[in-house]
Amino acid sequence: MSHYPEARFIKSANALCQFVTDTGAEVAVAGRSNAGKSSAINTLVNRRQFARTSKTPGRTQLVNFFALEGEQRLVDLPGYGFAKVSGKMRHHWRDLMADYFEARHSLRGLFLIVDIRRQITAFDEQMLEFAEQVSLPTHVLLTKTDKLKRGQAAKALLEVRRDLGSIATVQHFSALTRLGEDEARAKLDDFLALPAGE
Repeated sequence: MSHYPEARFIKSANALCQFVTDTGAEVAVAGRSNAGKSSAINTLVNRRQFARTSKTPGRTQLVNFFALEGEQRLVDLPGYGFAKVSGKMRHHWRDLMADYFEARHSLRGLFLIVDIRRQITAFDEQMLEFAEQVSLPTHVLLTKTDKLKRGQAAKALLEVRRDLGSIATVQHFSALTRLGEDEARAKLDDFLALPAGE
């Protein structure tokens, strides 16, 4: 059963003026296009195909708003760093992300989805900078942990935690085996419960 039985898609936006009303609380989910962002969202909500997965990285090119319950939302941000798009589109994405992070008073936290085999990329660092500029709490999901042996996964986790320091919290995660599901969902609930400006 879904942890959020009332969860539903609200709308997609391609500009600040198209965003949903800035009330309640929302948590954004960002990540490189092939890091498993949609699968992570589906696991968190515990609903198949809630956020559509694709074998073609970079299909999420809009800001997608999902209602969880009441005025709580999950926001799927455009995937970055892998999609075959024009430079003009990349600049638009960057501007759209800046608008989103700077304008949303309802934003309570950021989930950054990172493929554990790639670790933190330059694109991830840019998202972390956006979050840091607005003092936004960030939690990193090291996805596809099942692809590594236990020792390799433990080493990768330690390295990312060391590199990020106090910038973000970090955990192992696998949509395939559901490793880290409860921990991640608890963090999502914690973020949504934060008062404005925290």
